[in-house]
Amino acid sequence: MIAAGILSDRRVELLNGEIIEMPPEGEPHAYYSRTSAKYLEQLLGDRAEVLQGKPITIPATQSELEPDIAVVHPLGREYLRHHPYPENIFWLIEFSNTSLKKDADPKARAYAAAGIPEYWIVNLQKMELIVMRDLRDGRYQPEIILTTGTVTPLSFPDLEVSVRCLLD
Repeated sequence: MIAAGILSDRRVELLNGEIIEMPPEGEPHAYYSRTSAKYLEQLLGDRAEVLQGKPITIPATQSELEPDIAVVHPLGREYLRHHPYPENIFWLIEFSNTSLKKDADPKARAYAAAGIPEYWIVNLQKMELIVMRDLRDGRYQPEIILTTGTVTPLSFPDLEVSVRCLLD
C-alpha cells in the first residue's frame, strides 16, 4: 500500500501486522525528541547512529515502527538494503504525550518480543523517564521511573545519560 501511494498522505505504522494511525506530532513532542536526539548524538559520537522518527523492521511480529529515537549500530550503507533490525538496535526511545498507553503496551511488547535490550519512554504528561530493560520470557519486567539523576544504557556501560537533559 505504501509503494502504491495509498497511505502517502497519512502517518501510519505497522504493528503486529496491523496499520496503526499515528497522531499528529505536537510541539512538546517535536521539541523533546529533537533536543534529546542532539544530546545523544553528542554523547555517543561515532559509537552509534541516532535515528529520529525513522523506520525499524521487526520481521517476527510483522512490524515496521517509527520510534521517536532509535540508537542503532552505525552500519552506514547497509541501511540502503534494510531498515534497522532488532539485532542492529541498542535502544529505543518514545516521547509520549497522548500515546502512553500504546507506547507502554503493544509497542513495548513488540520491542521486548523482538529482543531489543532496552526501551525508554519519556512521559511528557508527568515529565518522567520510564526505563524498560530487564527482558524475561519476551517481556520487559518492572520498569524504573526516573525524574532526576543519570541512567547508563546497557550497551554503553561507560556512558551516563542525564535524565534532566531528556526532560528539560
